Amino acid sequence: MTDPSPDPAAPPALTSVRAVVDQLHRAADGETTRMREVVRSLGEASFVPVLMAPALAVVTPLSGIPLFSSVCGILIALVSAQMLFDRDHLWLPEWIMKRKISSERVRGAVEKMRKPADFLDSHSRERLSILVRRPFKWITQSACMICGLAMPLFELVPFTSSILGTAVVLFSLSLLVRDGLYALFAFVFVAGGGLLVWTILGG
Repeated sequence: MTDPSPDPAAPPALTSVRAVVDQLHRAADGETTRMREVVRSLGEASFVPVLMAPALAVVTPLSGIPLFSSVCGILIALVSAQMLFDRDHLWLPEWIMKRKISSERVRGAVEKMRKPADFLDSHSRERLSILVRRPFKWITQSACMICGLAMPLFELVPFTSSILGTAVVLFSLSLLVRDGLYALFAFVFVAGGGLLVWTILGG
């Protein structure tokens, strides 16, 4: 029995940060872009690209939009939790799927992501892959969930959301290309974000 032909409407397999960035640009083709369109363009079974997308957005000027970092954090936490439970199909609540933003702002943010994306891709390769396999993989996914949950709590603390967003981007990339070194770098950003909050709050 032969395998069925691939669905021509299915999103392409995304195996790099630049591929995710380019797909985000394609999704922003109307006057406004809804989260539903972003998820559909990345693939509802493509957990890591969907995890990476809001993290990338948080490290751009889009994070200056009120509550934007909070929504992205909740999205990151939901995707991470479903990865931990090894779901095969992503579920997101309707209120997140209906969220929309100006496509012009999305495209502007995407343009700023391209050079950093190329830099990350050019320095990524399979190494220290034990860190992105179970049981260490669960630690990485849990760290992403914690970062996401922390974003709404610390949105008013300067730079914290962007630091945590950078950590999630690095965690996502480590899972995407099995590069454990990026996971190690991500933990440094998590520690830095925690230290910044501790310092600002007068710990």
